[in-house]
Amino acid sequence: MKIFRRIAASTAVLLGAGLVQAVPQAAAAAPTRYEAENAAYVSGSTVDDNYAGYSGTGFVNTPNSAGSYVEFTVNAAGAGNAKLALRYANGTTADRPADIAVNGTVVKSGYSFPSTSTWSAWTTTTVSVPVNAGSNKIRLTATDSGGLANTDYLDFELSSTDAQVPSRPGQPSCSAITEDRLTLSWGASTDNVGVAAYDIYEHGNKISEAAGSATSKALTGLSPNTTYNLTVIARDAAGNASAASPVVDCTTSKSTDTTAPSRPGTLSVANVTANSAELSWGAATDDRAVVGYDVRSGTTVYKTVTGTSTSLTGLACDSPYGLNVVARDAAGNVSEQSNTVSFTTKACVTDGGVPSSIATVSSGWTIPWGTYWMPDGQTALVTERDDFRVWKVTKDGTKTQVGTVPNAVTTNGEGGLLGVAVDPKWETNHYVYFMHTASEGNRVVRMTYNGSSLTGYTVLLQGIKKNRYHNGGRLVFGPDGYLYVSTGEAQTPDLAQDKNSLNGKILRMTTDGKAAPGNPFNNYVYSYGHRNPQGLAFDRNGRLWEAEFGNSSKDELNLIKPGANYGWPTCEGTCDVSGMTNPKKTWNVSEASPSGIAIVRNVIYMASLRGERLWRIPITGDTENVGTATAYYVGTYGRLRTVTKVPGADQLWLSTTNCDNNGGEADGSDKIFRVSIS
Repeated sequence: MKIFRRIAASTAVLLGAGLVQAVPQAAAAAPTRYEAENAAYVSGSTVDDNYAGYSGTGFVNTPNSAGSYVEFTVNAAGAGNAKLALRYANGTTADRPADIAVNGTVVKSGYSFPSTSTWSAWTTTTVSVPVNAGSNKIRLTATDSGGLANTDYLDFELSSTDAQVPSRPGQPSCSAITEDRLTLSWGASTDNVGVAAYDIYEHGNKISEAAGSATSKALTGLSPNTTYNLTVIARDAAGNASAASPVVDCTTSKSTDTTAPSRPGTLSVANVTANSAELSWGAATDDRAVVGYDVRSGTTVYKTVTGTSTSLTGLACDSPYGLNVVARDAAGNVSEQSNTVSFTTKACVTDGGVPSSIATVSSGWTIPWGTYWMPDGQTALVTERDDFRVWKVTKDGTKTQVGTVPNAVTTNGEGGLLGVAVDPKWETNHYVYFMHTASEGNRVVRMTYNGSSLTGYTVLLQGIKKNRYHNGGRLVFGPDGYLYVSTGEAQTPDLAQDKNSLNGKILRMTTDGKAAPGNPFNNYVYSYGHRNPQGLAFDRNGRLWEAEFGNSSKDELNLIKPGANYGWPTCEGTCDVSGMTNPKKTWNVSEASPSGIAIVRNVIYMASLRGERLWRIPITGDTENVGTATAYYVGTYGRLRTVTKVPGADQLWLSTTNCDNNGGEADGSDKIFRVSIS
């Protein structure tokens, strides 16, 4: 469901120099009337007209029994609080209470519908309930044997939007742990309206959810002897998400199944092209069941399949390969590897060049996140995410710390000191720009850099929500001289579709912190419907390309156009939904999890974290299409974070992120490589 949220009149976007730009609120719509005779009601009910004063064509008279109901289907323009004006008559002397439920959840229990003296004496009772954007089902259910009062109509009015986030859930814990399941429990959140649901994340990916009334959830389908890094986020009906709970690491039990599958049968290769090969092998057996086969180079997995053949694509041209296959069972037991097949892909056919060599430029890094070249093309500024340091690095790899960025904080996930960009007019103004996580959220800030040290600190834009994951953070200047900023949806998917929110967007702004002129919605938003965009690069035609993390299905490469909607959370990857723009290329998340991108000779290079490879995606001439994607350095250097074109050369700088929470390597073990293109 796409949610378009109104912004309350008191909502503001914080700008630089302490200025506050208010966001106006649209005038409230008049109540919408829903006649009871057009609603759904329990079998045995009748639409009667034997008492005067009703509205429409009649009123609903339900059976005199507990469980009798009338259900209205109403439509809300946004999520928040709605005022229900229920018109009824109760000609008995007894109260006829009812439970009021919204979308199956009781929000008012035993709500009173007292006597009106006669059946012709109609009265209206008003109640406030939380609703979602779009269609909602509102049901009145009798709680005692008298049944419902006669029901005439419901007037529905969205009275306010809810901007208050739930409180942070309490510390999670795990119990009832087996080899394939566990029960996760947490402390309840509170909310001004009510917690609608809890979303459960494993690292940055949502894996389950629980009802807002729950404080535990059984997680099933897990892998044996595996550690799961779990957090919980509370969500209300308006889509507001809490800060992530504290983290808990829970490890499933070792499996009782210790028998590995048999070795797969003979592996063979056929139909080798420049970028693909067809593989087939004999089936393995297992005492329980074989659940999959990994196609590998050494121990690096290229692809996982369930059958005994596959077309392996994304291979680098004119390159030698030695591949094997292993079988896996549900317990994670791995067979002996098959025989190894060796082959060389066919010659490269491209005018864009391909990676021809790679060498270490600089070592001793801890999560180098952003890289941006100075106008002289001889030095670059590089940020480190978790310690907030900024370095000057020469082309030969000599690095010198030039300062830190004040007010930066971590999120124990993906927040911290993120992107950096250098003003196109740096020679005269000495301005550089950073995006970082702060106490209240994410900020875009400006500092002064004289070539040897950083000074000053000016906040240009804040009000970008933060969370443990999904903070975006890439900065790049466009050919138009404006600063482009990628922002994540802060683990609050609805924000991506809200054009008044700064989250889940590509923003376009001036160097003094204002929305750039000509933006499609007269605010900072340039495009929307993004989950966690982290790669931005302009091609030779001045077009903006973007790489974006998916959740559990597809990662994306998008061509960004002003005002376009890229689909999240309605779509992950390609979908055919009117008004939403499809990506130009998608990948399984195990093969990508993209971060930085760069363009050299009309070819996009995309650094991949979980996929541990550098993807090469050629742009087809000056069209909007891309050609076959091929992968380099699969598993060789670990998690690849940022890729940047080296000025004046057909070269890339490529940095690793093996010291982060997912990589688990010791601080100081990350590197920056130089990749030559020929």
